[in-house]
Amino acid sequence: MSADPSQREKARDLLAAHGLMRLAELKEAGITAATVSRMERDGEVVRLARGLYQLPDAELDANHSLAEAAKRFPKGVVCLVSALAFHEITDQLPKKVWMAIGRNDWTPKPSDMPIRVLRFADDLLADDIETHVIEGAPVKVFGVAKSVADCFRHRSKVGLNVAIEGLQEALRQRKSTPAQIMRAADKGGVSTVIRPYIEALTANG
Repeated sequence: MSADPSQREKARDLLAAHGLMRLAELKEAGITAATVSRMERDGEVVRLARGLYQLPDAELDANHSLAEAAKRFPKGVVCLVSALAFHEITDQLPKKVWMAIGRNDWTPKPSDMPIRVLRFADDLLADDIETHVIEGAPVKVFGVAKSVADCFRHRSKVGLNVAIEGLQEALRQRKSTPAQIMRAADKGGVSTVIRPYIEALTANG
């Protein structure tokens, strides 16, 4: 018990620096699960999901849920509607975080955190990834062009209207070009689907 106060202090310092951490990361830093449990009981840390913690007074980024999801899925990439929202090219406010993982990647046990998981082929999972730091956590997000193309590829899941809105806003805000989106569409096998919309949107220059 004598080490507990110093462990608590170290845990608070780590969480202050990193925003949110997995229990495994805290253990690697020398913080025992028992210490974390006592800190949670005493209100010094907040358990966000299974094995995921942050300080109770931590400032929440607008994209907090993405940071939380990235901690739960270290190999995952924010995709589809969540990626459109991150890039600010949709008015949709997804109730779940859309995450892409590999065909054979391990899926964490269900938690109270709403995450929608899609499995991508390795070549599509590795393409056009941006890494952004949110609340101290590195978060992988697909780029604008790929996010738009993926929404057309998964239009049965997100809705064609959402995909079209993403395309319109990406072009209107000049966050991507028709050529970049078509390249992404070619890789995703939806170039014939998306081409008429791009032609219609760019017909007047």
